[in-house]
Amino acid sequence: MTRVPVHSHEDQRPRALARRLAPQGAVLGGVVAGALLVAFRDPGEPGHYPSCPFLVMTGFYCPGCGMMRLVHALTHGDAGTAFGLNPLLFVLLPVFGYLYVRWTVLGVRGMPMRSVLFRPAAAYSFVGLLAVYGVLRNLPFAQSLAP
Repeated sequence: MTRVPVHSHEDQRPRALARRLAPQGAVLGGVVAGALLVAFRDPGEPGHYPSCPFLVMTGFYCPGCGMMRLVHALTHGDAGTAFGLNPLLFVLLPVFGYLYVRWTVLGVRGMPMRSVLFRPAAAYSFVGLLAVYGVLRNLPFAQSLAP
């Protein structure tokens, strides 16, 4: 009688793939859980979530203000309201989606995620964009950017 090995190469491939894709799965699970929570607990109603600490301390909107209400609006199919709550995040959502899909595809292929977006110049530019957006959305002539 011949013994069959318990862990053949065929058994290890799915495990290796699952191990490689664990970070992507964790991110997707966190995003889905957060979106579901915000979908069922309206952030526009007082008492469900804490206020933005930056807004409470300074009286100014941060670049992320309106983000939870944006997600709530999107989960209810209201893209117009979502755009009005945080236009920058709304425009960046497809970019984040593309980066996630690219990360996942590269993970399936066993390749690392490399992108121009992760170089220091791009990271500093992104932080600069957030800073400019944060300032602009608090100026009287740019009220359309405020949540």
